Amino acid sequence: MLRGFLTYTRVECGLSHNTVAAYQRDCEDLLVALNNAGRISIADVTPRDLSDHLASLRTAKGMSAASVVRHLATIRTFFKWAMSTGLLSENPTELLDRPRPWKKLPQVMSPRQVKSLIESPNRAELADRSSARKDAAPRTDDLRAALVVRDRALLELMYACGTRASELADLRVDDVHFDLAVVRITGKGDKTRLVPIGKPAREAVRAYLDSARPLLARDPVRADGRLLLSRTGKPLERVAVWQLVRRHAAAAGLRDIHPHMLRHSFATHLLFGGANLKVVQQLLGHADVATTQIYTHVDSQRLREIHQRFHPRK
Repeated sequence: MLRGFLTYTRVECGLSHNTVAAYQRDCEDLLVALNNAGRISIADVTPRDLSDHLASLRTAKGMSAASVVRHLATIRTFFKWAMSTGLLSENPTELLDRPRPWKKLPQVMSPRQVKSLIESPNRAELADRSSARKDAAPRTDDLRAALVVRDRALLELMYACGTRASELADLRVDDVHFDLAVVRITGKGDKTRLVPIGKPAREAVRAYLDSARPLLARDPVRADGRLLLSRTGKPLERVAVWQLVRRHAAAAGLRDIHPHMLRHSFATHLLFGGANLKVVQQLLGHADVATTQIYTHVDSQRLREIHQRFHPRK
């Protein structure tokens, strides 16, 4: 049954791999809870069973309201699918209330912090050179230099285009169009969007393609046309992107930095500079402009801080 539902979400709904994986985890948690409650068949499930399960996610597992809302969305989709396939005659989710999560303002880096993060790989290379042994193998030095160029391109791209970590990892070489100064990004639901890329990011990616990627892509089959490669020549994975951003942030003296903060900063800096909200929505790949509006609140908060700091009658 669960396999059929996951096939439906992947094939008919066109959801991304990460979203399908999240649906699978949510459904597995639900089925375990229902089994513990003695519900052998989903036809025996009541709205009370589902509300008790959602409540336990907050109390027993300590999940945030936003995570519980996501679980509820999964449960609704699951039982709607069960209704459509004839497994159920009544939908027990129709009486469930949707909890309202607090709107949490995204954490944003300052332009100076972003600059420090992006320059971190080059500073690390200088430090390695000063401490390296004179008899170090040339191959090791070449690989280290290639990884520095790759990491600089990775950070420049992430901030220049506001990509998610998974979107960045999935980029292919032919997704970067230097003649048009745009990058083709494939987001959630396999929807593509074109995002302009500035000169610093273009130069960083060009340097990576010219000098670093050929060294990393020793096996073209293993590289599979992906833009960013690991030290072994395989496509860089989403988890590795997270690890690299956090490592360079720590080297730059920045705390609690993760890849999505670069995406938050991309959107907030554009709006603060006067960009249109609808344009930022398209650049981020948001289906609903309401999702993008959270960044206007960040902007308003910054304006309040300036007012409080400089207005003579604060």
